[in-house]
Amino acid sequence: MARRTTASCRLCRKEGEKLFLKGERCVADKCAFARREYGPGEHGQMRRRKPSNYSIQLREKQKTKRVYGLLETQFKNYFKKAERMKGVTGEILLQLLERRLDNAVYRACFAESRAKARQVVRHRFVKVNGRKVDIPSYLLKSGDEVEITGSDSQIKMFKETTKVLGDRGVPEWMEASGDNLLFKVVRLPEKKDIGMVIEENLIVELYSK
Repeated sequence: MARRTTASCRLCRKEGEKLFLKGERCVADKCAFARREYGPGEHGQMRRRKPSNYSIQLREKQKTKRVYGLLETQFKNYFKKAERMKGVTGEILLQLLERRLDNAVYRACFAESRAKARQVVRHRFVKVNGRKVDIPSYLLKSGDEVEITGSDSQIKMFKETTKVLGDRGVPEWMEASGDNLLFKVVRLPEKKDIGMVIEENLIVELYSK
């Protein structure tokens, strides 16, 4: 399976903002973006020209793709699926991305980052409606119940993680219990639940050319 190998901190510097790809490290003093807010590479500190409309659209798409840890083909497939569904394409795209199982595990504060949440799913620690699911791209629907399982030591580790991440908060589209390591999807996510600024209309404009 193809995967991204670029250093996470370089991606934040490239996009010019924190994408929170490395969990708690992103809010600590060790954050590379906090120390070097200019772009990566030997030309990173050079004065840049005014970006074109295409450049602005591309950067928004790249930022969103990197936040959710997707490759280009995966991201484009989500866009095509959003186009075929009823409603506003951009908002449906964001909803599909939020409904991914690895993202939901991250948003429920059971993992420090989406990358770690993906590992949790891949290693078969997650049950959806009582059945183990090891597919990070599994799309949750309203009413689904998700539970984190494992050995006693693993359960202890997950509970410690939820305590550390408690201040991060859980989005309104789910109800989570850190003590029981489970959460329920009470409704489908909306744009206001994303937790960061994403201008999805720029992505739609880019793919519509």
